[in-house]
Amino acid sequence: IKQFRRIATRFEKHATNFLAAVALASARLWMRSVESTP
Repeated sequence: IKQFRRIATRFEKHATNFLAAVALASARLWMRSVESTP
């Protein structure tokens, strides 16, 4: 998740916004891995 600047620098100050950004980044990485699987 280091490649997402918003998460790496803790841009979001509220815990709920930060966790939402982590969830979105994780989902995006997961979808990318599922697409590359034959």
